[in-house]
Amino acid sequence: MADSWDGSFDHGSQSDDSHQFDRFHIEPIYDAFICPLTKQVMRDPVSLENGQTFDREAIEKWFKECKESGRKLICPITLTELRTTDLNPSIALRNTIEEWNARNEAAQLDMARRSLFVGNAETEILQALKFIQHLCQNNPSTRHVIRNAELIPMIVDVLKSSSRRVRCKALEILRIVVEEDDDNKEILAEGDTVRTIVKFLSHELSKEREEATYLLYELSKSEFLSEKIGSVNGAILILVGMASSKSENVVTVEKADKTLKNLEKCENNVKQMADYGKLQPLLTLILEGPPETKLSMAVYLGELVLNNDMKLFVAKTVGSSLINLMRVGSMPSREAALKALNQISSFEASAKVLIEAGILPPLVKDLFTVGSQQLPIRLKEVSATILANIVNSGSDFESIPVGPDHQTLVSEDIVHNLLHLISNTGPQIECQLIHVLVGLTSSLTTVLSVVSAVKSSGATISLVQFIEVPQKDLRAASVKLLKNLSPHMGQELAECIRGPSGQLGYLVKILTENIAITEEQAAAAGLLADLPERDMGLTRQMLDEGAFPLVISRVARIRQGETRGNRFMTPYLEGLVRVLARITFVLADEPDAVSFCQEHNLASVFTELLQAAGLDSVQMVSAIALENLSHECKNLTRLPELPSPGFCVSIFQCFSNKPVTTGLCQVHRGTCSLKETFCLLEGQALEKLVANLDHTNEKVVEASLAAMSTLLEDEVDIENGVSVLCEAEAIRPILDVLIEKRTETLMRRAVWVVERLLRTDDIAYEVSGDPNVSTALVDAFQHGDYRTRQIAEHALKHVDKIPNFSGIFPNLGQ
Repeated sequence: MADSWDGSFDHGSQSDDSHQFDRFHIEPIYDAFICPLTKQVMRDPVSLENGQTFDREAIEKWFKECKESGRKLICPITLTELRTTDLNPSIALRNTIEEWNARNEAAQLDMARRSLFVGNAETEILQALKFIQHLCQNNPSTRHVIRNAELIPMIVDVLKSSSRRVRCKALEILRIVVEEDDDNKEILAEGDTVRTIVKFLSHELSKEREEATYLLYELSKSEFLSEKIGSVNGAILILVGMASSKSENVVTVEKADKTLKNLEKCENNVKQMADYGKLQPLLTLILEGPPETKLSMAVYLGELVLNNDMKLFVAKTVGSSLINLMRVGSMPSREAALKALNQISSFEASAKVLIEAGILPPLVKDLFTVGSQQLPIRLKEVSATILANIVNSGSDFESIPVGPDHQTLVSEDIVHNLLHLISNTGPQIECQLIHVLVGLTSSLTTVLSVVSAVKSSGATISLVQFIEVPQKDLRAASVKLLKNLSPHMGQELAECIRGPSGQLGYLVKILTENIAITEEQAAAAGLLADLPERDMGLTRQMLDEGAFPLVISRVARIRQGETRGNRFMTPYLEGLVRVLARITFVLADEPDAVSFCQEHNLASVFTELLQAAGLDSVQMVSAIALENLSHECKNLTRLPELPSPGFCVSIFQCFSNKPVTTGLCQVHRGTCSLKETFCLLEGQALEKLVANLDHTNEKVVEASLAAMSTLLEDEVDIENGVSVLCEAEAIRPILDVLIEKRTETLMRRAVWVVERLLRTDDIAYEVSGDPNVSTALVDAFQHGDYRTRQIAEHALKHVDKIPNFSGIFPNLGQ
């Protein structure tokens, strides 16, 4: 018996492996064993009538070719014509060949066993592997021989070889060995073999990865091995990645996908696939699985973290099934369905799919049902969260029925029920239900219905009291709701917030409690800003509680860049400025407000804010505040004290000379400053207001023009006011505002100012030659309201467009 493959084995090409093994024998080969046609050892020798022996398969093929070609039936060796195609089995020869094969096979298997060691030469290991491959392919039934020879663990062992060729061949042979053989698969299930095979999936060398994938596909046909493969850390993740790869070999991608399909037999594998974004198997089980499997998969779906695309996919695939489960399932099924719906409802697009699938009626019913059929509180909390998610989708909730009598979410009785639950449940449900109302009040189409229901229910005080709760999420939600309500019920909210209850103090605390700006702070600022600006009681309380200095401090920090910017900074700053501006609306009636504005140089603060580029609301409110402050200037300006006239002067007026006082304000005729008297001629306030006349936002233009018009009021020196505006180069921008007439309000304001300017002859003379100004005044005279038409007519007289003998005007005030 030979001791190695050398000398006896033909090292031809791999494509000729079958011939190599047929020519390799431990015992000598006899000519009688060889088929004359195939030149290979016969498997089923048969004899013709002339005594010639062939392998059955080969001679039958010869007969078929003769028949198809129309040739005479002849012996392929003697070429003599045959009378019959009868074949006589050569039983003795076949038995002899089988015995000979068995002896050779046993010897070859023994040599293979001695060759399959990692330390052996690469060529020797490869020859052994090729022999095993040849053996299995020539006779698949011999796989049990490989198993009995205990070669499978040895093939597994050479997977550790440093030779890539050996590793690839070993993976290929293992696949051949386990094909359609469950016993051999069981052997591979032992130990860490499956883990070793999985490791090859992550190899950069594509050939090894391909062979490992093919092998795993074969193994995955076994339910037991499917579970084993899934238990290997990372196996399913890698397979999912391969199945979705755009760069992998097409066949490999197909095998990876088929492997995953086989792995779906195990529920744990399905859950893992869902973890890695392959949701369809899990969703299929929810749709088609037995009840206990549906429940298990729904529970797991509720625990998954899904991206928005996945939420939409889930909603479209199983949304209706989950809603049905929520409606009629057992309590565990309802709980699982609710938690899954909670997951997918948080994306706007998937929420809309759920609305179309009919989620609202059963959801509202679950929330409002009491008695034996009601959900546990923990599940009502989930229902409330889902409803909050749904409401934030922005759908038209005025047209979607949710009750048996075609009520909608904004029907009065539905809102009343929500408010009742808010007042009678725990903080978590209260928070979510308030979020529902936040969503409904965020839409212009539904906010008024909610406002009406809140007023009719008398729930305003209850909602305001949430401002002081210790739970931050609940407090933040309530502040956002009150912010949405404040434009429509500001006075009612102001009456609840001010007073000894302390909510105002809590709101001020919220404004200033964090360095980074939060959504709650922005909402609190907006809420306070929306409260009636002329509510003296509220402003007085804010003064007493020291709210305004805190607001000034936060505005300054933002302007100086000390507060980190985020998406809430703009609404927060806008709210703060509006809150600060409210103090300027009570100056005439509240001496302490005047003192505060002087002490904190508020006119300077608002002057600086006029240049808050990109913050139109801040610029507009600052201009309004400066208008209010400037109105008060005439009451604060200190007029000069004139000396008493002497005796002669009192008798002889000709001796009197008008005293000359220097350093006085041209407009207010006294001593002025921006800080003490809020005079716009100081601190470049006027120049910045003029610059805003060119603003693209007409509300900013209107507010700036209104502030400037305080320099032309009847109580001040109008002539000097005009002169000051000329020096500030404001005349042309004011005329341009009149010509553009972007809004009715802006036209009305511009006509008033222009009329005052035209009282100066030089300006009237210059303007009279400008046809655009004349046309704008004529247009105001023809189309304005009664008061605007009066003022326009007076202005047209100044430029001689209307004769002076037309009507007599009363004193024209602003």
